[in-house]
Amino acid sequence: MKKILKRYRGFLLAVVALLALTVYNRELGMNAWNVTGYTLKEMLLVIPPIFVLLGLLDVWVPRQTMVKYMGEESGVIGVVLSFLLGSAAAGPLYGAFPVAAVFMKKGVKFSNILIFIGAWSTTKIPMLLFEISALGYKFALTRLLVDIPGIILIAFILTKLMPEKEIAALYKNAENFDH
Repeated sequence: MKKILKRYRGFLLAVVALLALTVYNRELGMNAWNVTGYTLKEMLLVIPPIFVLLGLLDVWVPRQTMVKYMGEESGVIGVVLSFLLGSAAAGPLYGAFPVAAVFMKKGVKFSNILIFIGAWSTTKIPMLLFEISALGYKFALTRLLVDIPGIILIAFILTKLMPEKEIAALYKNAENFDH
């Protein structure tokens, strides 16, 4: 029981805080519960398909294939694949992190994982299409042309600035990731 309480202490603390807020200010508390319920529902609709796809990726794509195309020696191909996979992804950004963990288990280069996350958050194809229709193609393409080198630059700077020991620890944690 103690282990369960420790594991879910953040969740339990949030529930207690929401209850206290509701007692203190009923309207604000009910609004917070509604937002929490909406977010929980959204997560429950997005996370299961992502985990099914992760399971398929883990089983169907051999580690040596991922290392060949996205690993340490992948070069430009790894960068392009990272961009394409991140840009083609659907769903909110929190869906990218379990995918990144599986990529780590499969031996994907750290900078390519950062590029994938950056592409997922910034260069999604549906977002680009919306921007073209709402803001015009000049704006959308200009933003895209600024974002692509920016993502690559940030990924390589972060990779160089992060101690190798921390990167190794992230990869070790990913090995223990069970989707």
